[in-house]
Amino acid sequence: MERFKDPAVDTSGEHTALKKARPSWDEYFMRIAHEVATRSTCPRLAVGAVVVRDKRILTTGYNGSPSGMPHCEDVGCLIRIVDGRESCQRTLHAEQNAIIQAAYHGVSVRDSVLYCTHQPCLLCTKMIMNAGIEEVRYVVGYPDPLAMQLADDGGLNVVQLCHQASRIEP
Repeated sequence: MERFKDPAVDTSGEHTALKKARPSWDEYFMRIAHEVATRSTCPRLAVGAVVVRDKRILTTGYNGSPSGMPHCEDVGCLIRIVDGRESCQRTLHAEQNAIIQAAYHGVSVRDSVLYCTHQPCLLCTKMIMNAGIEEVRYVVGYPDPLAMQLADDGGLNVVQLCHQASRIEP
């Protein structure tokens, strides 16, 4: 392992370069959500979620099969048409898994922010609201206007972040 370089004696300029590249909090947590998504076992779409309160990570979740069940990448997706769209019935969504992990470990997610790689669907939006999460920040949209309407009606703040010059900004 490379030794820590004291910025006072760092003549290579590495410390200065790292300081310039320091991400915003939104970018930091969204990068983590994208890393969490790499654990997804869904061959159709990898989604990651991170629940944060006071700039501290409470839980994470990614889309995949319930614990102990076969994964779609191993046995195939279990597709059904739901609300006119193809939907895999074998998996849980990233947001659901993040909320379930919080409950399983006795962690309150009330008054937190959920960072998710993708906009939550209608069911996830309802779960997020009932869990007491106060805001969702996501990057990739999802074709579910009813979920957005329900969030608006219920006072859930939903913010789409965008990529600009390798930074994610609100």
